[in-house]
Parts: sequence; C-alpha cells; structure tokens
Amino acid sequence: MQTQKVELQFITGLKRTIFRNARLRGSWDGNGRYSENWTEVPMQEKIGEDGCPIFIAPVTLDLVDQDKIFKWGVVLDGPQGTNFWGIPTEVHDADSVERHRQFRLSNNGIASQIERYYFTYGRRLGANKHFSSPNATPSLRFAVWAPNAQNVEAVFGNPANGYIADDGTGIDPVQPVVALSRLSDGIWEGGPRGDYETFKSLPYMYRIRNAQGDIVYRTDIFSRSQIGKGDVDPADSPWGETIDTLDGTVGCSVVIDPDVVRRGFESAPDGIQPDLISAEKFWSTEFTSGLPIPTRLEDLVIYELHIGSLGFGKNRIGNLSDALSFLDHLVDLGVNTIELLPLAEFKGNAAWGYGDTHHTCIESSTGGRDKYRHFVRECHRRGIAVIQDVVYNHYDPKAGRAEWQYDSTAHEQNIYYWYEGRPSDYSFLEGGYLDNGSTGYTPRFWDEVVRQQFISSAAFLIEEMHVDGLRVDLTQAIHRDNALHADGRSIGNANIFGQKLLREWSRTLHMIKPTVMLIAEDHTEWDAVTKPPAQGGLGFNAKWETAFYHNLIGDSDMAGNKARLLKLAGYGDSELLKMDWFSEALYNSRNNQVVFHESHDEAGNAGGTARTMVTAVNGATISDGTRPWAEARSRLCFGFSLLSAGIPMFFMGEEIGAQKRYTFDNFKENREDILGERNGNGKALFRFYQDLITLSRRLRSIRSHNIDILHVSNSNRILAFKRWSGDEEVIIAASLNNTAFTNGYVIEKDLPAIPNARWKEIFNSDAPIYGGRNIGNYGASLWSDQGKLNVQIPANGFVVFVKQ
Repeated sequence: MQTQKVELQFITGLKRTIFRNARLRGSWDGNGRYSENWTEVPMQEKIGEDGCPIFIAPVTLDLVDQDKIFKWGVVLDGPQGTNFWGIPTEVHDADSVERHRQFRLSNNGIASQIERYYFTYGRRLGANKHFSSPNATPSLRFAVWAPNAQNVEAVFGNPANGYIADDGTGIDPVQPVVALSRLSDGIWEGGPRGDYETFKSLPYMYRIRNAQGDIVYRTDIFSRSQIGKGDVDPADSPWGETIDTLDGTVGCSVVIDPDVVRRGFESAPDGIQPDLISAEKFWSTEFTSGLPIPTRLEDLVIYELHIGSLGFGKNRIGNLSDALSFLDHLVDLGVNTIELLPLAEFKGNAAWGYGDTHHTCIESSTGGRDKYRHFVRECHRRGIAVIQDVVYNHYDPKAGRAEWQYDSTAHEQNIYYWYEGRPSDYSFLEGGYLDNGSTGYTPRFWDEVVRQQFISSAAFLIEEMHVDGLRVDLTQAIHRDNALHADGRSIGNANIFGQKLLREWSRTLHMIKPTVMLIAEDHTEWDAVTKPPAQGGLGFNAKWETAFYHNLIGDSDMAGNKARLLKLAGYGDSELLKMDWFSEALYNSRNNQVVFHESHDEAGNAGGTARTMVTAVNGATISDGTRPWAEARSRLCFGFSLLSAGIPMFFMGEEIGAQKRYTFDNFKENREDILGERNGNGKALFRFYQDLITLSRRLRSIRSHNIDILHVSNSNRILAFKRWSGDEEVIIAASLNNTAFTNGYVIEKDLPAIPNARWKEIFNSDAPIYGGRNIGNYGASLWSDQGKLNVQIPANGFVVFVKQ
C-alpha cells in the first residue's frame, strides 16, 4: 500500500493564546482511506514561525484515493465555549456556505505534504518577525500577494524622507535588496540576512516586475505603518522631502514590531530609542477597578467623534493628542461609548477617512498606531468603550501605489478590484468594474486574500488595538448593490461573495471576542443583517437606522416621504405633524437599531441638512429670540433618541448646540469651540444632556428593548410612549406643539398599558436649569385611573414619569 503523509496546520496569526484543545476532523477513516464519516484526532499546540500559536496534526493517507478531494477542519475550545467549529471561511462556491478546507494528495515524492489554514493573515502577509525555532532570535520576513508578477523584491528607503519614486530614486543603497520567492498561491516571500531588530522602523516598498514586464513600486497592503503625515504626492506636486508633508498613502511602508508600544511621546534625545514596553505590559493597566466598560449594546450611549474636527483654535487638523485631552469632557457629559470616524490610512490628512488604502495602519497624521493604543487605554480607564468605523465597500479612488493595478495593468488582472469578464466585452475599458453606491469600485470579494484583508484588519483592531466594536460603512454596498459599471446591471455573484465576506468577518471576530459589538450601516430593512450566520444572517449585532432620523428630523434631501417632524416644526406654525409616522419608527427602534438625531452625514454634508439647532428654527439666525425655540426642540429630539428602545448616538457638538455646517471639505474651517461653549451659550444644553444621560443610565427600563406607543395625536403634535423592565415602568409624554398644555392633557390607553398606579414626574425638559419655561408637573405624583393619565406637557418638550 502506497501512502502519503500529510501534516495539517491551523495557524492562528494571533499572538495571544485564544484557542485550546484543538482537534482535527477530516474525511478519512482510521485506515487512511477517504470516507464520508469524518475522523477526529487531537492536534499538538506549538509556536509557529510567526511567533504565534499554531495547531498541527499528521495523518497518513492511502494514495489509492489520490483522485479524491479530502476535506478537513478543526474543532476548538475558546472564548465562544467548547467544541465549536474553527473554520470561519466558506468554500469558494457561490452556491454553498459550507466551511471546510480541502486538498488532493500530491504524490510528488515529498516526505510530507503540508496543508495550512490561516485563521488570520495579519502575520502571514506584510513585514513580520520570522522564528526558525521557538526560542530563536527572529529575522525579518516579507510576504506579499502578487499573483500576476514576474518578479518581486523588497527595497528599503531613506528614513529621513520615506519616499521612493517611480524611477527608483530614494532607495537606500546601504540596505540590501531582498529577492522574494514565489509560492504556489501567488504569495511571494523572503527576507534579508540579519536580525529583525536590524531592520525595525526602516521604510520599505516592493519593487515589482508586473505582468507586462514593467517595474512598479508598491506599498505593502498589509503594512502596519505608512510614512507620511501630510498631503503631498511627490509625483504630482512639489515636495520639500519631509515626512510631515508627505502623503502616507504613497510613502514607504514601515517595518513595525507589533508586540511593543511606545510608552510616552516626548521627544527622545538624538540616538536614543523611544521608551518601549511590551504590549502585554502596556495593556496590564488598561482598566480601572469598579469602572467597567459597557459590553452590552443596550447599555451604550454613543458619541460619534471625528478626530480631525478637534483642535479648535489650532492651525492644523485635530489629532489623537487632542482626543486624549477631550476625554474629560466626555466623562463629564456621561457618555460611555465613542464611535470614531475611520482611521485606517487615507489620502491626505484632512478627510473623514471614508476611502482607505492600508487597513492595518492607523492614519499617521492623527498620531499613528501607538498613540491610538494610548487613546483606547485611556478610554477604558474611564469606563468608555471604543467603536471604530471601518470601510470595506471600496478603496481610496487614488490608490495608485496601493491596491490599484498592483501587479498588472490588465483590468481583468486588477487583483484587488472586481472586474466582470474581459475588456473586450465592453465599449470602454472600465465597463467591467462594479459600482455599489459608494465612492469607488467594488473590491474583489470572491478572492479569499481580499476578504482576509478586511477580516485580518478587523482582528488587528480587536486584538492589537483593543477596540470594543466596529461599525461597517454602507453594508448594502457589499451584499446587495453591486452593479456593472457599463450598464448598471446587478451582478449577483458579487452580492453573494459580499455576503460571504460579512459572514466570515463576523464569525472570525466573535470567535476572537464574543462580546465584540458589530454594527452595520444598512438601509435595506433586511432582517438577516442582524441574525447570526447559523440562522442565515450576516452576524451583526445592530444596525444604523436612518428611518428614525428622517422621520424625526427630515431636513435631508433623501428624507423622501417621511414625517420630517423637526423640519416642519421649524417653520413655527401650528399645522399638524405626522406624529404617527414617527411613532412607527420609534416603536421599531426595539429591533437592534442604532438611532440618532444627528450623525456626521446629516450635520450639513448631505443635501439639505444642517445642525439640529439650525433646522429647529428653519435656518434662522440663533439669537436671544430664536435660541429658546431652537434649544427646546433640540432637547426634544435628543430625548426621543435617548429614551427610545434603540441604541442612542449623537454627533460631536450636539451637546452644546453646534450650528456650523459640518462637511467633508470644510470641517477644519467650521470647527466649533465645544469646550468653550459648554461654559458659554451651550451651558444649559450641556447640563440637559448630562442629566438625561444620567437618568438613562440609572433606569434599566430605558436600556431595555421594551416599548409601547400609548398615545398619538397629529393635530396636537403629541406622542406618549412607555418603557419598562420587570416591574419598573416609565412613561414619556412629548409635544412639538408651540403651546404648552398647562391645563393638562389626558394620555389614554386600555389597561394594562397604563395600570392604575401613582406616577411621579422625574424629568422635565422644560426645567429652568435647561433654559426652559418651567411648564410641567413640578415633580408631582399623579394617579392614573382606568388607563388614563392627565399630565401637563410643555411646549416643544417632554416629561418623564416613573411608576411608584
């Protein structure tokens, strides 16, 4: 009997020991013959060549089955529990969601055939440490995916400016040129002689002879850092050869040790290395006893923050140092979660970040990866969770030294982009690319390496950066809206493989950290978005819900046929409002929705939109005469969001009544003095936000998913609803009427919705301390009888009652 030894390897690519008790399962029997009844054997845990845990198991298979396709996978114990399937990756088949790996017996005379599964690619691709044995001094190993390349080398640049031109100018002649060898899967790898420490912090690029035989210089898509903090592309504009002015997307990648962290950021004397400590030691002081960070979506109060819009009064874009200084303000405000606009490497330095090139980098102009880790740690020390916005639906449109035509100028070989068919199929060359409603072409989701680019970068954020959750930009562009650029025809396979990406992504992250909070910006109303993959879903825990915003605010050109309450109330008349339409959106907030009255998109950037304070008075100048109306209606809008059954979020500056339009191209000029305004014109509004957030965190009924609409009147502009958890019940009565109901207003609904009980007023948005007129119930306890409760409701305000 002829046999072939096969070694199966499960390579985690994660430094921390997350999984244990691995068992190999495969489609063979105890005699090494192919079998549909899979056999299970234990795997041995070792430290792999990347310095991370791997699991291996050898099997001996009969070569009589060399025409068979063997299937295998791994069963693990870990954070998700015991005996769970360890392969999150689906097979390369649009019609299947099966998850296993497969191989054929090679029979080529090798002693042992090796089959590997990489759980993540973070230490497979890029510039990484390589260990010849577990205790050996590491060397440097480059690995890059370039399946169409004829030849690949790694070259080092000048650390003083970090740029290598297209003609090779800027290559450091002192450093070696590293020839890489091609592997069977289109990955090239190799490394220079010498220790890893010799090359740490050096800039490098890949010199590629592409499919057409031309030499091109490309950055490392799996780079951990890009040199360049500015906005100058030397190929297009004059450049002073400084790192501070160089655009990081075109500068060199940098060899970075992911296992150490810079302790401080003060300038070190010449010739002295910055003070570095191990990542393990750095994170050992991450939390404060008695001040836990929230891990349940129901407990979140999210503050959406754009780092670049901080730094008021400074002649530069905001950075992570400004964000660190801003944390005390957020602690005073009472929020327990920060959602950051994208911070992966993006073009220039003055941007929102929704157009990335290097997903395992933190934008250099904001402070880079170590400053980001300091920021996350300081958030956690204050009991604040961090959710990071990420973008997978397109790359930066100007990714010429990154994804675009990485190793070939042939459109069908543009490896990071989906191209349908061949150029000859279209009247123009670009016709085969896919549009999806974002600002760039669809990535090539059918290729596992491309999907792993996004999955591994997410694992990097969760594992190395310790973020608590991720919000994915415009997920419908990934799973539904892929259409041919030539004629707009839907490309079903692209949607299917986009769904594969999102399922694999969510499975992987929940395997690493079951409590990770995954949020989709999705406008499809597809309930599968927030279902687990095992139930046919995409695996998100919650999704952004714009129907809530459009019904409540409605100043956007995209609001369409919605209630648009604030927009219409801002006219100042007494016409009826469609409170019933909004009540439906309010009720639906119970369905794992992130709800908001303001986000970065609707603060002046989307057509027709403005800040809440401005919309509240129909664009009138905020003055002594209009401010009371603007603030009252703004308070009510935040109240609807925070007291809903959803997960409340609001955009930076709302808490002090920000008024300037926030757009992608003028946010620096329109920055507002948030810290100054909280003690100035925004003082009363800031106090209102503080007190209402405190109330929501105190009452478990507000944090539940339970909600009932008690009363709606379009003509009176009244909406009342109930929240509860167990025996704790709360009633909110809200009005957008310009006249207060000082003689009372009867809220009525059949028993037991309003049980016979005593209800105490515990909050009034019209209180004098908030700048209101003090119309309400003055903290009184009122009796309900036979489903009726008679309350006084302020104009453009709300009152909150708790059952005693």
